[in-house]
Amino acid sequence: MIMFQSANQAESTLSLPPVYEQAINVGDNLSIQINTLSKEASALFNAYAPTSQGDQSGLSISPAEGRGYRVDREGNITIAVIGKVKVEGLTNSMAEKLIQEKLKQQFDELTVSVRNLSFRILVLGEVARPGYFPINGEQITLPEALGLAGDITIYGRRTNVMVIREERGRKTFTKIDMTRRGFFQSPYYYLHSSDVIYVEPSKNRFASTDRIYVIAPLLVGTLTSLAIFFTRF
Repeated sequence: MIMFQSANQAESTLSLPPVYEQAINVGDNLSIQINTLSKEASALFNAYAPTSQGDQSGLSISPAEGRGYRVDREGNITIAVIGKVKVEGLTNSMAEKLIQEKLKQQFDELTVSVRNLSFRILVLGEVARPGYFPINGEQITLPEALGLAGDITIYGRRTNVMVIREERGRKTFTKIDMTRRGFFQSPYYYLHSSDVIYVEPSKNRFASTDRIYVIAPLLVGTLTSLAIFFTRF
C-alpha cells in the first residue's frame, strides 16, 4: 500500500505541528548534569547521574542504570546545596534554567543539563518487533516509532493505526491513516512519553489464522491415520 498520499498531487510541502517537549511528571527519573569550575562540587552534584565517570586511579565506573533524580509525589527533586526543587510540569529546558538560577549564587560559572530517563513508548499489533522502546532524545515521531518496531507487516492496516495517549487522567484513542499525508500535521505526529501505538490486523490476517486452525487439525488427523495404516501392515 502506498504511504503518505496527498489529495493534491502538486503539493510538495507541509507545515508541521510545533515540536513537542515533554513536561516532567511525578515518578520520572531525571539525569541531571551540573558542571562547575570546582571538580569537587561537580562530583558531588553528579554522584547520581547515570553516565560513565572515571576516578583518580583512571578506572572506569560503569553506568548506574535506573539511578538519577526521582521526582517525588510532591513533584520535587532533592539536589545537594539547594535542597528540594519543584520540577513537576516543567520542561527540561525550564528545569535547567531554574536549577541554574538557584545555584548561581554559590557558583559563578556553571552548566546544567537535564534529561528525562523515563521517556518511552509501546508499539503493539501488526509490526515486526512489538515492544517497549526507550527514547533517549525525548523526541520521536509516529513514523520513527514504527520504524523502531520494524515497520508495519503486510497484514497491518496502515489506514488504522491507533495512538493511545493519557493526559490529565484521561485516555484518548485516536486512529491515524498512514496512507494520507495529512497526518504529518496531526498533534499525534510527535509522540508523548508512554504513548501506545497499536496497528490493527487486516481481514487477511484473520483469514490466514482461520486457515491455520482449520488445516492443522486435518493435517494431524491425516498423519495419524497414515501412521495407523502403516503400523497394521
